Amino acid sequence: MTKIIEAISLNKKVELGKDNELHILKDVTLEIEDGEFLSVMGPSGSGKSTLLYNVSGMDRITSGHVKFKGQEIGGLKEEELAKIRLKNMGFIFQDINLLKNLSLIDNVMFPALVSKDVDKKAVHQKAKKLFEMTGIKKLEEHNISQASGGQLQRVGICRALINDPDIIFGDEPTGALDSKSTEGIMSILAEVNKKGTTIMIVTHDVKVAAKTERVLYMVDGNIVAQKKMHKYDGQHDDIKEREESIMKWLVENGF
Repeated sequence: MTKIIEAISLNKKVELGKDNELHILKDVTLEIEDGEFLSVMGPSGSGKSTLLYNVSGMDRITSGHVKFKGQEIGGLKEEELAKIRLKNMGFIFQDINLLKNLSLIDNVMFPALVSKDVDKKAVHQKAKKLFEMTGIKKLEEHNISQASGGQLQRVGICRALINDPDIIFGDEPTGALDSKSTEGIMSILAEVNKKGTTIMIVTHDVKVAAKTERVLYMVDGNIVAQKKMHKYDGQHDDIKEREESIMKWLVENGF
């Protein structure tokens, strides 16, 4: 399979003061296949989110190499990186950060309308289809105060998909949701992945990781273990068996 992300010997250091620095990522190497659904687990402070931010170009690595679809992005100018993130990547966060003065559908359309010479009607129709796909069609003209946390997270997914990204990055996308909303969000992401979009998410939740096909575990800035599974099929797979398999793997590795 084709590699969509290649990260080689990533190091991320943050200066805390004179002669004092925090080494967050320590020579991390990671490859993500095109079409893969990957999750990253680990204790707080292990470097999970930092890894996601660095391989997506949202943060600058201290040293190492990051390739996206074969292109080295570590040394690109911010304007060039911004174009790649806008056109080729989608992002979902625990905090949605929607614009308060826009309707929900306008929030979804906004990343697509940033580009010049865009067909606004086509973007609007696409946004409506995304709202329908994620089960929030009736909320199109609502504002952010008129939707629940789970509904807003679905809006975030719509926004992440509006430019047909090659990959979606999610930093604890279900972290603030109840179990029912989490189930709905993960079902949507599974369907998106089945259609070919690569997904990388950071999570602390075994139930979330159980719906991905590869789980990485990080400790102290390193990937110390990984577990590979087949792609989740909600119609035939026993999710409880997948959860128990991950739990057993965590225990066997002393996590």
